[in-house]
Amino acid sequence: MWQPDGWDVQVRLGVLTPHADVGPESELRAMAPAGVGLHFARVPFGAMGRGGAMGETIPLAPVRAFAEPPRVDEAAELLADAPVSVLAYAFTSSSYVIGARGEAYLLARLRERAHGLPVVATCAAAVEALRALGVGRIALVDPPWFDETLNELGRGYYEEAGFEVPYAAPCGLPGGQAQVTPRALHDWVAGEVGDAAEAVVIGGNGLRAVGVIEALEATLGRPVLTANQVLLWSALRAAGAGAGGVEGYGRLFAEVV
Repeated sequence: MWQPDGWDVQVRLGVLTPHADVGPESELRAMAPAGVGLHFARVPFGAMGRGGAMGETIPLAPVRAFAEPPRVDEAAELLADAPVSVLAYAFTSSSYVIGARGEAYLLARLRERAHGLPVVATCAAAVEALRALGVGRIALVDPPWFDETLNELGRGYYEEAGFEVPYAAPCGLPGGQAQVTPRALHDWVAGEVGDAAEAVVIGGNGLRAVGVIEALEATLGRPVLTANQVLLWSALRAAGAGAGGVEGYGRLFAEVV
């Protein structure tokens, strides 16, 4: 008699995302199983304009500024007042820039502002997922709007965490977010990453990527992790909900619940 209205969920996740980026919201909603509510707070990001416009590459200064007080802290505090169980920080590049140690400090700072709620971040989630899958060597693919400097910072992040990174590169596709298609991303990654790595990590919460996970895993015969995939996996676990019920988005959800 009554139509679904979004109220009857078992867990609600709060997500901090750049103000003009629809990527995290789109992909997390696509993956989230029934019973999971998603609630987003927009944080100003100086490298994005109206309509999600960006330059060909992201300058590092606004990337670093995104992770600094006060704006992301204020957004976390406000979002934590909602009935959410965890906050998820949906921004890969700032973790590359500030490093794992800086990211840990950021998470501790946001937890304090969020009244003690768990706070998870994309890169830390990727590290957790790789370890859970028993992976030691990765190929790192970043969005085309990550320049070589930012990509190398990403390589350094994962090397600092103890992984070998025999391959790291920005994706060689057209630079705009709306120009990346699942088929093009699949074909580029499949043709470029080679066989040296045990898993592929696709960085960038704004990169359209979760739709290619299963196809790429079938093509490459190894796990594929993407930014929003690992963020959802980590957030569900931090919320005490487990990671079951997510289907069609890779070995991570099938093997490590």
